[in-house]
Amino acid sequence: MKHSMTFRKIIAIAVLAASVSPIFAQSTRNITLNEAIQLGLQNSKQLKLSDAKSREAALNLREARGRMLPDLSVSGSYLRVAQPTIDLKLKTGSSSTGETSNATSNIKVDQAAYGIANLSLPVFSGLRVHYGIESAKYLEKAAKLDADKDREEVIQNIINAYSTLYKANAAVGLVKESLRQSQQRVTDFTNLEKNGVIARNDLLKAELQQSNTELSLLDAESNLKVTSININLMLGLPEDTQLIPDSNSFKPIKEAGSVLDWENTALQNRKDIAALSLREQAAASNVKAAKGEYYPSLALTGGYIAADIPNFVTITNALNAGVGLKYAPSSLWKAGSKVAEAKNQRVELMINQDILTDNVRIQVNKAYEDYVLSNAKINVYKTAVSQATENYRITKNKYDNSLSTTTDLLEADVAQLQARLNYEAAKVDAVVAYNKLLQTAGVLNDNSNK
Repeated sequence: MKHSMTFRKIIAIAVLAASVSPIFAQSTRNITLNEAIQLGLQNSKQLKLSDAKSREAALNLREARGRMLPDLSVSGSYLRVAQPTIDLKLKTGSSSTGETSNATSNIKVDQAAYGIANLSLPVFSGLRVHYGIESAKYLEKAAKLDADKDREEVIQNIINAYSTLYKANAAVGLVKESLRQSQQRVTDFTNLEKNGVIARNDLLKAELQQSNTELSLLDAESNLKVTSININLMLGLPEDTQLIPDSNSFKPIKEAGSVLDWENTALQNRKDIAALSLREQAAASNVKAAKGEYYPSLALTGGYIAADIPNFVTITNALNAGVGLKYAPSSLWKAGSKVAEAKNQRVELMINQDILTDNVRIQVNKAYEDYVLSNAKINVYKTAVSQATENYRITKNKYDNSLSTTTDLLEADVAQLQARLNYEAAKVDAVVAYNKLLQTAGVLNDNSNK
């Protein structure tokens, strides 16, 4: 019982290391890691959202630039009016009695129409428009960098999902192979037991191991189904597609190099650091724009007026042009709060930059150590496979010569399976760890395009 629990625990650990994905497919597709990455990038909903945010930032910049363009307004009205009393104090001539005649008595006005067009071109607005455009430019660039950062996260998620699929596939394959060996052992032991060569108890031990292996295979296949669903959804494929990962995608990786070099690479290439720096520059421009409230606004103005009041007056070609100046003395005490708020936002961003820099150093060091550890595990597990294989061979020879027990043989078999599972997982984990190091250094996107 202790042996069976140990065996099942080993298989469960190996399989759970490959957590999550879909149902066995009705269609089968071989896929490499690079193909999975390209397919995932094409169908990523996260990247589509990032693109939408980038377009929004571009539209904000377009809106900011629009403030430099002239403002043109056109208005017009047609009115029906009651009979007004009109008394124009205009001299139209002298009567025979010497009195001035007022010509309004015969004027009857019951309607009016007019149209007005105004044009205003900003010349100076305390540089608020200029710095507003400058701030929008920085924010647009920051949004593009955010999209690049999201792209790297998507790539890393695809790599994780692909490696999980590969380990789940490998676990199923190794457990199936172990099951075939267990079935053959039960067949051999059955014949030996019938001939009185081994005890009934030894046959029962072999049958128990076969049952445990069958249960482990069910668990492994169930995990593979769940894992397949997840990666199919990630890649935009039908849920029932059976993906077959390529073992050549997990090639030997470069040496780890120096952690200081990785830190410097991260500080130079991390998109989130660059985006935050741009947002800090945008905040600096916002401070200058807020200070523009202290200054007056100057604009060139022009207009056109046309009016028609039947039986009274008609006005056409009434053009005007001039210079408009606007200044609010209250801005001397009201704009101060806006300037202070803008300055505080910039300070917050500068503090966040320092925090992010520290976090990046921590992330790089952790990713670096994980990669070094993964490489070391490959060598250890490779040696363990050789040792476990040789141990099983020796134990099998001893068992055939009645020098070891059935329990020893079954334990050697379990140890061999565990070593092979660990070795396969270690090779995959090293690739994932290296790509994680590339991501923390901000160069995963460049590497994935090679």
